[in-house]
Amino acid sequence: MTTEFDTRMMARALQLARRGRYSARPNPHVGCVLVRDGLIIGEGVTQPAGGNHAEVEALSAAGDARGATAYVTLEPCSHQGKTGPCADALVAAGVARAVVAMEDPNPAVSGAGLDKLRAAGVQVSLGVLEDEAKRVIPGFVARMTRGRGRLRAKLAMSLDGRTAMASGESQWITGPAARRDVQRLRAESCAIVTGVGTVVADDCALTVRPDELDLPEMAQAGVPPVPPLRVVLDSHLRTPATARVVDAAAPTLLCHAVACAVPEALAVGQATLLPLPAGEGGLDLCALSDYLSAQACNEILLESGPRVVGACLRTGLLDELIVYMAPALLGDRARPLLELPIDAMADQVPLHVEEVRKVGADWRFTTRPEYRVAH
Repeated sequence: MTTEFDTRMMARALQLARRGRYSARPNPHVGCVLVRDGLIIGEGVTQPAGGNHAEVEALSAAGDARGATAYVTLEPCSHQGKTGPCADALVAAGVARAVVAMEDPNPAVSGAGLDKLRAAGVQVSLGVLEDEAKRVIPGFVARMTRGRGRLRAKLAMSLDGRTAMASGESQWITGPAARRDVQRLRAESCAIVTGVGTVVADDCALTVRPDELDLPEMAQAGVPPVPPLRVVLDSHLRTPATARVVDAAAPTLLCHAVACAVPEALAVGQATLLPLPAGEGGLDLCALSDYLSAQACNEILLESGPRVVGACLRTGLLDELIVYMAPALLGDRARPLLELPIDAMADQVPLHVEEVRKVGADWRFTTRPEYRVAH
């Protein structure tokens, strides 16, 4: 039986978990609160890969956790990875009760951690703020349950739905506040995907700019964000060897057609090369999705032109569209938001609006495509 106090303590654990969303990947970011006699005696957040999980951090902070209740946002792990099983650590510390928000969707755990706790005599309560816990780690849940992480597209447009002038000029449609918000999206992403056209036109770096982040969660966590993997869709390897996207600031994956010859300059550069078969949008986007999933990419951000975004939508890979709308008009000769050839009203793509909020002088729309066929 859970109580109102349990709910409050789990809410605190979820607050802690959110602090790790910029640094814990590829592990899910988890929060843990240890309570004894109604008082918090230890708290923890998942550390960067190879570091302590939230439960071990909380136990370390508490020192003595005998008889305590552990509030954990995700089922304590039961297997040996880069660190030991957290379920074993809780048992060894003498924790009397565990309140867990959600069972781990990872098949390697999936109830085994809870079973370990129960077998050791620890009282277990499951499902406290479960829906909220799933919303904290949506990409991890998606990858574990359907085999690929969450793919979100970031787009900026004018009030008349245009993203760039006919010449390709696009900087800047939106204002500084929206651009800072995009840095947060990048910071919580495992990978950022773009097309070679964007690279050639903008010489984009696709890195996280710490001076624009202003993230209290990151300061509280005490660790910098992990640089996301930069992924360039480049069928014919047109990316210049001097492009910022292949510098040493972050890892880069250049995806090219199987039969494409590799330029010598790129072959010895910073990027990793990945041959992909042909598919929608030039390269097989489903094959790329499979590859990124195998690399434990939970959150993937698409920052590209209308062609690639349209291809991801048409193939059913796109989970979320985040559109920043500026109060300006670019005119009918400017480029559209995405390539999506539709001739009949019946073929329109409905969007479920998750959130609308003002960001500086612009507006941010977070929407979810409502696919007619399960994907």
